[in-house]
Amino acid sequence: MQRAVSVVARLGFRLQAFPPALCRPLSCAQEVLRRTPLYDFHLAHGGKMVAFAGWSLPVQYRDSHTDSHLHTRQHCSLFDVSHMLQTKILGSDRVKLMESLVVGDIAELGPNQGTLSLFTNEAGGILDDLIVTNTSEGHLYVVSNAGCWEKDLALMQDNVRELQNQGRDVGLEVLDNALLALQGPTAAQVLQAGVADDLRKLPFMTSAVMEVFGVSGCRVTRCGYTGEDGVEISVPVAGAVHLATALLKNPEVKLAGLAARDSLRLEAGLCLYGNDIDEHTTPVEGSLSWTLGKRRRAAMDFPGAKVIVPQLKGKVQRRRVGLMCEGAPMRAHSPILNMEGTKIGTVTSGCPSPSLKKNVAMGYVPCEYSRPGTMLLVEVRRKQQMAVVSKMPFVPTNYYTLK
Repeated sequence: MQRAVSVVARLGFRLQAFPPALCRPLSCAQEVLRRTPLYDFHLAHGGKMVAFAGWSLPVQYRDSHTDSHLHTRQHCSLFDVSHMLQTKILGSDRVKLMESLVVGDIAELGPNQGTLSLFTNEAGGILDDLIVTNTSEGHLYVVSNAGCWEKDLALMQDNVRELQNQGRDVGLEVLDNALLALQGPTAAQVLQAGVADDLRKLPFMTSAVMEVFGVSGCRVTRCGYTGEDGVEISVPVAGAVHLATALLKNPEVKLAGLAARDSLRLEAGLCLYGNDIDEHTTPVEGSLSWTLGKRRRAAMDFPGAKVIVPQLKGKVQRRRVGLMCEGAPMRAHSPILNMEGTKIGTVTSGCPSPSLKKNVAMGYVPCEYSRPGTMLLVEVRRKQQMAVVSKMPFVPTNYYTLK
């Protein structure tokens, strides 16, 4: 979801998907950064802290970026994502409020069911991506990106006031909880030891409130940003360190930071807001048409529908595609060229894939070049090299669904 960055060579890798304006190593003359409830915990465990979207967050720990990435794929890792904006939308008109802002069919969500959706503007551009869960407690639980915190909150608050002025029953509350993501094939096994609920009954994109390792009032949602099975746990601040410590006692669990999170999400074909999608990208261009609810398409009642819906019939100039190459890794802003050497697009995210031992990337090309298997050129360090348009995800996803 959220964009993050290139990090200095002393950390042993380059994370160039992350724009320097959002994330950089800490310096003596630094601005005041927000800290998550786990800040001291990160330092105690060797976290290398960087400035990210106004927060101080670990980019990695004592393990190398590659080791941390592969541990997540083979076991499970714990990520601190407490910088994300968590909100509750309250009142009988909460669905009306949310559907005035996003492209998804929120009304069709069952109890404790969630969906990835998009805030859009009237020009069809993506303002942010977010997860909306219809809780059984009578509110919508919304998680959106830290880098869009002020923008997203203002958007929701403005529309809440507008509906309230019309006499509608709707309200908004910002949650102060920490947010921990436990991701990897053994995540459910690790978590099951600390909860009474049967996690086999909690499939992908569903949610439940439960006590977790003695911390009551935790919301556990089966989702994540790695392509693996896993959960995100919204935990009261007072219990955050206790919960992280309890999870880390299991030898299956290691801490992971922004670096591994970025390469994992790229292998899974997941977008980074601000790199791969932004206010100048429509859902169709971004290969996110599946987020558009069927009823919403027919009604054309979401922001930007007059631009977006006609694009579903093929009236779009460019599309987000996956790319693979050998040689030097593709990075954000690398030019994409056709075989005649004419620039046709730009890489938006790229890195070496620890799982595949190849270079993977995303970028935008005209529709006629978007078919998987199409051979193209990319310019890396002023040299051209072959690349092939590839299906995403690059690494198969392992989300848990009920059989």
